[in-house]
Order: sequence, then structure tokens, then C-alpha cells
Amino acid sequence: MIFRRIVPAPLGLLLIGGAAIGAKPGPSAPTEAARAQRIQADVRFLADDLLEGRAAGTRGHEVAALYVASQFRSIGLEPAGEGPGSYFQRVPLRRATHDGTAAVSLLAGGRRLPLQWGKDVTLRPSLTEQQRAIRSDLVFAGYGIADPVLRLDDFRGLDVRGKTVVVFAGTPAGLDSEVAAHLGSQKSRMAAAAGAVGIIEIGRAGGSPRLSQFRGPAVDWVDASGEVGSTPKGLRFRMAVSDTVAARLFQGARQSLASIRAGSARVSPPGFPLATAIDFKAQAKWQDFTSPAVIGKLPGSDPSLAAEHVLLMGHLDHLSIKEDAKAGEDRIYNGALDNAAGVATMLEAARSFVQSGQRPRRSVLFIAHTAEELGLLGADYWASHPTVPLASVAAAVDLDMPVPLYRFRDVVAFGAPHSTVARTVAAAGATMNIGVSPDPMPEQSVFVRSDHYPLARRGVPAVLLFTGYGGGGKPIWDQFFATRYHDVDDDLTQPILWDQAARYAELNYRIASRLADDPQRPRWYQGSYFGETFAPAQPKVAR
Repeated sequence: MIFRRIVPAPLGLLLIGGAAIGAKPGPSAPTEAARAQRIQADVRFLADDLLEGRAAGTRGHEVAALYVASQFRSIGLEPAGEGPGSYFQRVPLRRATHDGTAAVSLLAGGRRLPLQWGKDVTLRPSLTEQQRAIRSDLVFAGYGIADPVLRLDDFRGLDVRGKTVVVFAGTPAGLDSEVAAHLGSQKSRMAAAAGAVGIIEIGRAGGSPRLSQFRGPAVDWVDASGEVGSTPKGLRFRMAVSDTVAARLFQGARQSLASIRAGSARVSPPGFPLATAIDFKAQAKWQDFTSPAVIGKLPGSDPSLAAEHVLLMGHLDHLSIKEDAKAGEDRIYNGALDNAAGVATMLEAARSFVQSGQRPRRSVLFIAHTAEELGLLGADYWASHPTVPLASVAAAVDLDMPVPLYRFRDVVAFGAPHSTVARTVAAAGATMNIGVSPDPMPEQSVFVRSDHYPLARRGVPAVLLFTGYGGGGKPIWDQFFATRYHDVDDDLTQPILWDQAARYAELNYRIASRLADDPQRPRWYQGSYFGETFAPAQPKVAR
């Protein structure tokens, strides 16, 4: 990408995205009240019923994206999307559904056993093949994990090329919850890397993964080359089976499923070929659509650092309309806190950069992602098709679902144990008497569940910032998750403290400012699993 040259202007002014910004701080900083009013105005627009829940691919989301782009322009950010002068990156998405019911059979002992759709088996609709006719031998492969950092390889000694792997859901007991969540999300890629064409997950301790997981549509990004975000090349299907069928998969094998389950859950049982096979025919219908991410840039001032970037981002999309609402019931998933508030505070952080009169040394990229609610698809697409060189991204801070319903005293930086971004968050918080607390909900594996994760997977030190439990936050968070999260009640009737949203915006501005001005790029910590996995060649630092 060619950066627009910053030309000195008369009277000591610098031009940033067409706006004249003083080289020295202006007359006075904006008041907290003014910040709070602007954030409230942004949230009220983005969470209004007329935007109908801002789902990716809908008119409401398009309106929201236009609004954010207009705010970027008024703030003075340069367009940083795809194409000259564009603030947008249109993410190509595909929705796949079954065209009819798949015909699936288990081949065992020379007999064909038809499996009942929805009761015995379900199959993920294909995003790469509209018609599939597959017969595949089965191989049991433990938990289906191959990880050089942990020195695990459940495929060692197994020939799974062109076959389907049957694996236990989850991971061996005792792993860090974030590591376990990451490994669980990568099993399809691990199976494909070993040469498998299909994967079937079964339960470790009885019971199997929900059959309902593959009854609905599959949605992912699909680029012009046919690459699909979550479908690794070579893997042709993912299937779920009932526990009864899971046991039958081991018919005639050297060991029964029951005897394997009786072993220790802390280790992966050794794999072996099964004596059964899966045979099926399935047809898919596709709906292709696009949805825009909105991207603006504040160019850096330091000739030696301006080509590097700090990302400040939050997702703009939400959940659309409740189709099964009864007459007179609220139908709109407004997403006021998830994540209109995150986008609004990102906009306010951008205003703070410009109003400071001091351009950061590194460039700062502001991104309102799309399709997060569909599985981090917009952020993953940007990370695969970045609008700036990915190697130039020094750090990323994700603003997702702040809950300014109380006077918070601390924040939680998910991902902080893995990189020096944690030190920056702590230093910025100290200037505002805001502490940094450890993850209060490690069992939720939040680090792998928001838009910073696709950046981290590609080696970028990244964190997600939540308001913490200090100041009475725990009961507020508990109530929010119980009654409003992904519900129509996440709307503007909540008792939002706009001054606390302004504090959250100011903190994120200070974090991003420090990241942009620090002569040293953030580093992964030595011994961090994610640093060793995602960025093995990058220099590391001691904790």
C-alpha cells in the first residue's frame, strides 16, 4: 500500500486526512461530559430499532457502516479500505444449507446401515462443494490433536490419507482453558494437514456433541480464489453422530468405544484403524452476499515507524431480528453494549487522537469489523486479506462489549498473560487509577472468542479489553449475561453510565497512544504457548 505523504502546512499545522491538526496541543481537552454525549449519540444511532439489529449482510448493517465511515471522515481519518478513497472492505460471505436431506449410511461387517437424519447423524453443509458423494474408511485418532509446542501428535503412526478421522471432542484434561479452546477450534485443520477428508467428533465420557450443531446453515467467508475461512483445503466434511452410532463406529475394531472411554481422560488414547466406513450423498444450496468492514487510518509521524500500525477495533454487527417473537413483543436485537458501545468508544478514541494535536509515531488503524457474531468472520477475513501488510501490525486492541453499567475501577485484558501489551495496558490504566485484573472467568476461554483472536493467530500481540469486576462489577456482569447478553434486552433501556463509557474510551486512547509511540514493538513473552505457536520466529522477552 502507498501511504499518502504528509506535507508540512503553514503556521505549524499538519494535514491528517484532510483535517488541520495543530502540531502542539490545542486550547483545551474535551470535557468528560462532551465525550459522554458523543458516545451516547453514537450508541443511540447504532442501537436504534430502525437498524434492525445490524446483522451482517442486511440493510441495517449497511446503514451502520455508512454512519461509521461518515464519522471517520468527519474525525479526519484517511480511508484505509480496499480501493482508492474507500473506507470499506467488503467481506465476501457464503451461507450454505442442505438441499433436501443427506443420505448417510454406516458400512460395517459387510452390511449397510442407513442412518436417520437428525436422530442418528447430521452433516455440516458444504461451502466448497454443492454436490458430494463420499465413501470413506474410518480411523480413530484420539483427540485429533497435533501440536509441536505441546509435543502432541495423535496422528503419529496412523495412515489417515483420504480417510475420515473419528476423534474425541475437547482436549485431554489438565490443559490451560485458553490453550484447550484454541486446540479444539483447530481440529479440522489438524485433520486436513494429516491428509484426512472428513472428521467425526464423539463424546469422551458418554454422550456425543450435539446433533443440532449441523442442522442449520453454515456461514463463512469465501474469497475469489475459492478459499474458505474455516474449511481447510482437502477436508470435505464434518459430521456429528449420536452416541449409539458412535459405539457402532468401533464395531469389529480391536478395542470398543466403552473400553477406550474407561481409560484416563488426561492422556490421548492411541489411535488405530476402524473396520467401518461412512458413505453419504448430500447436496447444498448457496447464498452469496457481502458485508462491509469500515477502516480508517491516522498516519504516523515518525519516518522510521509510520509504516507500522497499531489496530484499535470493534465489531459493528449484531443479531438482527427475533423471528419467533410473539405479537407485541420486542423483536429487535439492538446490541447496545454488544457492540454499539465498543464501536462508539473506538470512535471517541479516534477523536482523542486528533484533538490531542499530536500525531502518533506509528500509524493507527481503526476497524469496525463485520460478521463477528457469525464466528469472527470479518476479522478473520481482514487478517487473511489485510489492507496493510500484516507484518507491519505491531499490536491490536479489541473493544468488544464494554458494560458501563457501574463505576468500574479495573479492566481485564484477555490475552495479557501472553505479550507485553499487558504492560502497556497497566501503565495506561495507572494514569487513570484503573487497575488490571486477571481473567475472572477462565472457564469461558474469552481469549479465543473475539476479533483479536484471528490477529493473534497470525502472530500479532493482541488483547481484548473488558471492564472488570472492581467497583461492584461482578453482579452486574452476571446479570447482564443472564438477562441481556444476545437478547433483545441489550438495548437503550439499560441504565448506561455514559461517563463510564467515556472513561473506557479514554483508557483505550491512552493504551493505543502508548503502543503507537513506544520505540519498541510489543513482544510475545518467552514460554507463552501462543507466542511459541503463532510467532515462533519473532523475538521474545522474559515476563
